[in-house]
Amino acid sequence: MDWYSTVFELIDMRSFSNLWFWIALAVMWSTASHWVLGVPWDMILRAQRQSDQYDTDLHDIVRINTNRLLNIANVSGLWLLGFGCFFLTLLGLLGFVYRFEFAQAVFLLGFPMSLVGASALSTARLIREEDATGARLYQLLGRQRMITQVIGMLSIFVTALWGMYQNLTYGALG
Repeated sequence: MDWYSTVFELIDMRSFSNLWFWIALAVMWSTASHWVLGVPWDMILRAQRQSDQYDTDLHDIVRINTNRLLNIANVSGLWLLGFGCFFLTLLGLLGFVYRFEFAQAVFLLGFPMSLVGASALSTARLIREEDATGARLYQLLGRQRMITQVIGMLSIFVTALWGMYQNLTYGALG
Protein backbone atom coordinates (compact mmCIF):
# COMPACT_ATOMS: atom_id res chain seq x y z
CA MET A 1 0.00 0.00 0.00
CA ASP A 2 1.31 3.43 -0.95
CA TRP A 3 1.99 5.67 2.06
CA TYR A 4 0.85 8.88 0.32
CA SER A 5 -2.47 7.42 -0.79
CA THR A 6 -3.12 6.18 2.75
CA VAL A 7 -2.45 9.63 4.21
CA PHE A 8 -4.62 11.37 1.63
CA GLU A 9 -7.44 8.91 2.26
CA LEU A 10 -7.32 9.56 6.00
CA ILE A 11 -6.82 13.31 5.83
CA ASP A 12 -9.14 15.14 3.48
CA MET A 13 -7.04 17.70 1.64
CA ARG A 14 -9.96 19.79 0.42
CA SER A 15 -10.03 23.35 1.76
CA PHE A 16 -13.33 23.55 3.62
CA SER A 17 -13.04 20.16 5.31
CA ASN A 18 -9.47 20.82 6.39
CA LEU A 19 -8.96 21.87 10.00
CA TRP A 20 -5.95 24.03 9.05
CA PHE A 21 -8.11 26.26 6.87
CA TRP A 22 -10.43 27.02 9.79
CA ILE A 23 -7.49 27.61 12.13
CA ALA A 24 -5.96 30.01 9.59
CA LEU A 25 -9.30 31.82 9.25
CA ALA A 26 -9.60 32.26 13.03
CA VAL A 27 -5.99 33.39 13.43
CA MET A 28 -6.28 35.82 10.53
CA TRP A 29 -9.35 37.56 11.95
CA SER A 30 -8.04 37.50 15.50
CA THR A 31 -4.83 39.16 14.36
CA ALA A 32 -6.64 41.66 12.14
CA SER A 33 -8.88 42.82 14.98
CA HIS A 34 -5.97 43.05 17.42
CA TRP A 35 -3.76 45.22 15.20
CA VAL A 36 -5.57 48.46 14.33
CA LEU A 37 -3.56 50.40 11.74
CA GLY A 38 -0.51 48.46 12.87
CA VAL A 39 -1.05 49.38 16.52
CA PRO A 40 -1.84 46.66 19.07
CA TRP A 41 -5.22 47.13 20.72
CA ASP A 42 -3.82 46.73 24.22
CA MET A 43 -1.53 49.70 23.57
CA ILE A 44 -4.55 51.82 22.62
CA LEU A 45 -6.41 50.78 25.78
CA ARG A 46 -3.36 51.47 27.94
CA ALA A 47 -2.95 54.93 26.43
CA GLN A 48 -6.64 55.71 27.06
CA ARG A 49 -6.42 54.67 30.71
CA GLN A 50 -3.07 56.04 31.75
CA SER A 51 -2.55 58.91 29.27
CA ASP A 52 1.04 59.88 29.99
CA GLN A 53 4.01 58.30 28.25
CA TYR A 54 1.71 55.65 26.73
CA ASP A 55 -0.34 58.37 25.06
CA THR A 56 2.79 59.91 23.55
CA ASP A 57 3.97 56.50 22.36
CA LEU A 58 0.56 55.78 20.84
CA HIS A 59 0.50 59.07 18.95
CA ASP A 60 4.00 58.41 17.64
CA ILE A 61 3.27 54.89 16.42
CA VAL A 62 -0.05 55.96 14.86
CA ARG A 63 1.71 58.84 13.10
CA ILE A 64 4.43 56.50 11.80
CA ASN A 65 1.99 53.83 10.59
CA THR A 66 -0.41 56.38 9.11
CA ASN A 67 2.40 58.06 7.18
CA ARG A 68 3.64 54.66 6.03
CA LEU A 69 0.20 53.53 4.77
CA LEU A 70 -0.48 56.82 3.01
CA ASN A 71 2.97 56.85 1.41
CA ILE A 72 2.44 53.33 0.05
CA ALA A 73 -0.98 54.39 -1.25
CA ASN A 74 0.41 57.52 -2.90
CA VAL A 75 3.46 55.87 -4.45
CA SER A 76 2.04 52.55 -5.63
CA GLY A 77 -1.64 52.61 -4.73
CA LEU A 78 -3.00 52.31 -8.27
CA TRP A 79 -0.70 49.40 -9.06
CA LEU A 80 -1.64 47.62 -5.83
CA LEU A 81 -5.32 48.25 -6.51
CA GLY A 82 -5.00 46.90 -10.04
CA PHE A 83 -3.11 43.77 -9.03
CA GLY A 84 -5.42 43.22 -6.06
CA CYS A 85 -8.53 43.48 -8.23
CA PHE A 86 -6.94 41.22 -10.85
CA PHE A 87 -6.10 38.49 -8.33
CA LEU A 88 -9.45 38.70 -6.55
CA THR A 89 -11.25 38.50 -9.90
CA LEU A 90 -9.04 35.58 -10.92
CA LEU A 91 -9.77 33.77 -7.64
CA GLY A 92 -13.48 34.55 -7.90
CA LEU A 93 -13.70 33.19 -11.43
CA LEU A 94 -11.60 30.11 -10.73
CA GLY A 95 -13.49 29.42 -7.54
CA PHE A 96 -17.10 30.14 -8.30
CA VAL A 97 -17.31 29.74 -12.08
CA TYR A 98 -14.89 26.83 -12.53
CA ARG A 99 -15.60 25.31 -9.07
CA PHE A 100 -11.97 25.18 -7.91
CA GLU A 101 -12.35 24.84 -4.12
CA PHE A 102 -8.91 26.14 -3.16
CA ALA A 103 -9.57 29.36 -5.09
CA GLN A 104 -12.91 29.70 -3.30
CA ALA A 105 -11.16 29.37 0.05
CA VAL A 106 -8.46 31.91 -0.79
CA PHE A 107 -11.08 34.32 -2.17
CA LEU A 108 -13.12 34.03 1.02
CA LEU A 109 -9.97 34.90 2.97
CA GLY A 110 -8.71 37.66 0.68
CA PHE A 111 -11.80 39.62 -0.34
CA PRO A 112 -12.88 40.63 3.18
CA MET A 113 -9.29 41.52 4.05
CA SER A 114 -9.22 43.85 1.05
CA LEU A 115 -12.25 45.61 2.54
CA VAL A 116 -10.42 45.92 5.86
CA GLY A 117 -7.41 47.33 4.02
CA ALA A 118 -9.55 49.92 2.23
CA SER A 119 -11.16 50.89 5.53
CA ALA A 120 -7.75 51.19 7.20
CA LEU A 121 -6.54 53.44 4.40
CA SER A 122 -9.63 55.62 4.77
CA THR A 123 -9.09 55.86 8.53
CA ALA A 124 -5.43 56.75 8.02
CA ARG A 125 -6.40 59.55 5.64
CA LEU A 126 -8.96 60.83 8.13
CA ILE A 127 -6.42 60.79 10.97
CA ARG A 128 -3.96 62.80 8.89
CA GLU A 129 -6.57 65.27 7.57
CA GLU A 130 -7.95 66.00 11.02
CA ASP A 131 -4.56 65.74 12.71
CA ALA A 132 -6.46 63.64 15.25
CA THR A 133 -5.17 63.46 18.78
CA GLY A 134 -6.57 62.49 22.14
CA ALA A 135 -10.21 61.40 22.30
CA ARG A 136 -10.77 61.82 18.55
CA LEU A 137 -7.83 59.53 17.77
CA TYR A 138 -9.16 56.91 20.18
CA GLN A 139 -12.59 57.23 18.57
CA LEU A 140 -11.20 56.73 15.05
CA LEU A 141 -9.09 53.74 16.10
CA GLY A 142 -12.04 52.21 17.95
CA ARG A 143 -14.26 52.72 14.91
CA GLN A 144 -11.66 51.06 12.68
CA ARG A 145 -11.50 48.09 15.05
CA MET A 146 -15.31 47.83 15.09
CA ILE A 147 -15.41 47.89 11.27
CA THR A 148 -12.76 45.17 11.16
CA GLN A 149 -14.68 43.02 13.64
CA VAL A 150 -17.99 43.42 11.79
CA ILE A 151 -16.35 42.50 8.47
CA GLY A 152 -14.66 39.57 10.24
CA MET A 153 -17.92 38.29 11.74
CA LEU A 154 -19.71 38.50 8.39
CA SER A 155 -16.76 36.87 6.66
CA ILE A 156 -16.61 33.99 9.12
CA PHE A 157 -20.37 33.51 8.85
CA VAL A 158 -20.39 33.49 5.03
CA THR A 159 -17.29 31.27 4.89
CA ALA A 160 -18.82 28.81 7.36
CA LEU A 161 -22.07 28.64 5.39
CA TRP A 162 -20.22 28.17 2.11
CA GLY A 163 -17.90 25.60 3.64
CA MET A 164 -20.81 23.59 5.07
CA TYR A 165 -22.57 23.76 1.72
CA GLN A 166 -19.44 22.51 -0.05
CA ASN A 167 -18.94 19.70 2.45
CA LEU A 168 -22.58 18.60 2.20
CA THR A 169 -22.46 18.78 -1.60
CA TYR A 170 -19.21 16.83 -1.81
CA GLY A 171 -20.44 14.25 0.69
CA ALA A 172 -18.66 12.38 3.42
CA LEU A 173 -17.66 9.47 1.22
CA GLY A 174 -16.68 11.44 -1.88
